[in-house]
Amino acid sequence: MSPTEQTTKVIRAWAEVFIHRSLRDFRRFLSETGLSHAQFGILMRLYHNGPCGVSHVGEQLGVSRAAASQAVERLVQLGLITRTEDPKDRRVRRLTLTEKGRALSEAGIAARTRWLEELADALTPEQQEAITQALALLTQIAQTND
Repeated sequence: MSPTEQTTKVIRAWAEVFIHRSLRDFRRFLSETGLSHAQFGILMRLYHNGPCGVSHVGEQLGVSRAAASQAVERLVQLGLITRTEDPKDRRVRRLTLTEKGRALSEAGIAARTRWLEELADALTPEQQEAITQALALLTQIAQTND
Protein backbone atom coordinates (compact mmCIF):
# COMPACT_ATOMS: atom_id res chain seq x y z
CA MET A 1 0.00 0.00 0.00
CA SER A 2 1.38 3.41 -0.96
CA PRO A 3 1.85 6.19 1.63
CA THR A 4 -1.04 8.09 0.01
CA GLU A 5 -3.31 5.05 0.22
CA GLN A 6 -2.32 4.45 3.84
CA THR A 7 -2.97 8.10 4.77
CA THR A 8 -6.33 8.03 2.98
CA LYS A 9 -7.28 4.83 4.83
CA VAL A 10 -6.40 6.34 8.23
CA ILE A 11 -8.23 9.62 7.51
CA ARG A 12 -11.30 7.73 6.29
CA ALA A 13 -11.33 5.54 9.41
CA TRP A 14 -11.08 8.61 11.66
CA ALA A 15 -13.80 10.43 9.70
CA GLU A 16 -16.15 7.46 10.03
CA VAL A 17 -15.63 7.21 13.79
CA PHE A 18 -15.93 10.98 14.22
CA ILE A 19 -19.12 11.30 12.17
CA HIS A 20 -20.75 8.25 13.78
CA ARG A 21 -20.01 9.40 17.31
CA SER A 22 -20.88 13.04 16.67
CA LEU A 23 -24.20 12.18 15.03
CA ARG A 24 -25.09 9.64 17.72
CA ASP A 25 -24.52 12.19 20.48
CA PHE A 26 -26.39 14.85 18.49
CA ARG A 27 -29.40 12.57 17.89
CA ARG A 28 -29.47 11.79 21.61
CA PHE A 29 -29.42 15.52 22.39
CA LEU A 30 -32.28 16.21 19.95
CA SER A 31 -34.29 13.38 21.44
CA GLU A 32 -33.79 14.75 24.96
CA THR A 33 -34.80 18.29 23.94
CA GLY A 34 -37.66 17.33 21.62
CA LEU A 35 -36.29 19.59 18.87
CA SER A 36 -36.16 18.68 15.19
CA HIS A 37 -33.02 18.97 13.08
CA ALA A 38 -34.51 22.04 11.39
CA GLN A 39 -35.35 23.71 14.68
CA PHE A 40 -31.88 23.14 16.06
CA GLY A 41 -30.46 24.31 12.72
CA ILE A 42 -32.28 27.61 13.21
CA LEU A 43 -30.82 27.96 16.70
CA MET A 44 -27.33 27.26 15.36
CA ARG A 45 -27.76 29.76 12.54
CA LEU A 46 -28.76 32.46 15.02
CA TYR A 47 -26.05 31.42 17.48
CA HIS A 48 -23.24 31.64 14.93
CA ASN A 49 -24.48 34.45 12.68
CA GLY A 50 -26.75 36.59 14.80
CA PRO A 51 -30.28 37.91 14.14
CA CYS A 52 -31.92 37.45 10.75
CA GLY A 53 -35.30 37.13 9.07
CA VAL A 54 -37.45 34.04 8.53
CA SER A 55 -36.76 34.07 4.78
CA HIS A 56 -33.03 33.91 5.38
CA VAL A 57 -33.48 30.96 7.75
CA GLY A 58 -35.54 29.12 5.14
CA GLU A 59 -32.95 29.74 2.43
CA GLN A 60 -30.08 28.61 4.61
CA LEU A 61 -31.86 25.42 5.69
CA GLY A 62 -33.18 24.73 2.19
CA VAL A 63 -36.83 24.73 3.26
CA SER A 64 -39.83 26.78 2.20
CA ARG A 65 -40.73 30.00 3.96
CA ALA A 66 -43.84 28.25 5.32
CA ALA A 67 -41.78 25.39 6.78
CA ALA A 68 -39.30 27.86 8.27
CA SER A 69 -42.17 29.89 9.76
CA GLN A 70 -43.61 26.76 11.37
CA ALA A 71 -40.27 25.82 12.93
CA VAL A 72 -39.74 29.42 14.08
CA GLU A 73 -43.18 29.53 15.68
CA ARG A 74 -42.39 26.45 17.76
CA LEU A 75 -39.08 27.97 18.89
CA VAL A 76 -40.87 31.20 19.86
CA GLN A 77 -43.43 29.20 21.88
CA LEU A 78 -40.59 27.39 23.67
CA GLY A 79 -38.99 30.72 24.57
CA LEU A 80 -35.82 29.93 22.60
CA ILE A 81 -36.06 32.82 20.13
CA THR A 82 -37.87 36.12 19.85
CA ARG A 83 -39.49 37.55 16.75
CA THR A 84 -39.52 41.34 16.53
CA GLU A 85 -40.08 44.02 13.91
CA ASP A 86 -36.99 44.99 11.96
CA PRO A 87 -36.45 48.70 12.67
CA LYS A 88 -35.39 49.27 9.04
CA ASP A 89 -38.34 47.44 7.45
CA ARG A 90 -41.50 46.89 9.50
CA ARG A 91 -42.66 44.15 7.14
CA VAL A 92 -39.69 41.99 8.15
CA ARG A 93 -39.65 39.98 11.37
CA ARG A 94 -36.23 39.70 12.96
CA LEU A 95 -35.32 36.49 14.80
CA THR A 96 -33.03 36.61 17.82
CA LEU A 97 -31.89 33.98 20.31
CA THR A 98 -33.08 34.36 23.88
CA GLU A 99 -30.73 33.53 26.75
CA LYS A 100 -32.53 30.19 27.04
CA GLY A 101 -31.96 29.60 23.32
CA ARG A 102 -28.28 30.53 23.61
CA ALA A 103 -27.83 28.14 26.55
CA LEU A 104 -29.54 25.31 24.65
CA SER A 105 -27.37 25.98 21.58
CA GLU A 106 -24.24 25.79 23.71
CA ALA A 107 -25.49 22.57 25.33
CA GLY A 108 -25.99 21.09 21.85
CA ILE A 109 -22.48 22.02 20.82
CA ALA A 110 -21.13 20.53 24.04
CA ALA A 111 -23.10 17.31 23.48
CA ARG A 112 -21.39 16.83 20.11
CA THR A 113 -17.88 17.58 21.33
CA ARG A 114 -17.72 16.29 24.91
CA TRP A 115 -16.30 12.98 23.81
CA LEU A 116 -13.49 14.74 21.92
CA GLU A 117 -12.32 16.24 25.20
CA GLU A 118 -12.42 12.80 26.80
CA LEU A 119 -10.45 11.40 23.89
CA ALA A 120 -7.82 14.17 24.10
CA ASP A 121 -7.51 13.62 27.86
CA ALA A 122 -6.63 9.97 27.19
CA LEU A 123 -3.58 11.01 25.13
CA THR A 124 -0.15 11.87 26.42
CA PRO A 125 1.02 15.47 25.94
CA GLU A 126 3.34 14.27 23.15
CA GLN A 127 0.47 12.51 21.37
CA GLN A 128 -1.72 15.59 21.77
CA GLU A 129 0.99 17.74 20.18
CA ALA A 130 1.49 15.34 17.26
CA ILE A 131 -2.24 15.12 16.57
CA THR A 132 -2.69 18.87 16.93
CA GLN A 133 0.03 19.54 14.37
CA ALA A 134 -1.23 16.88 11.95
CA LEU A 135 -4.87 17.96 12.11
CA ALA A 136 -3.97 21.65 11.85
CA LEU A 137 -2.01 20.89 8.68
CA LEU A 138 -4.79 18.69 7.30
CA THR A 139 -7.39 21.39 8.04
CA GLN A 140 -5.26 24.07 6.39
CA ILE A 141 -4.76 22.00 3.23
CA ALA A 142 -8.44 21.04 3.09
CA GLN A 143 -9.49 24.70 3.37
CA THR A 144 -7.20 25.77 0.53
CA ASN A 145 -8.34 22.90 -1.72
CA ASP A 146 -12.02 23.74 -1.45
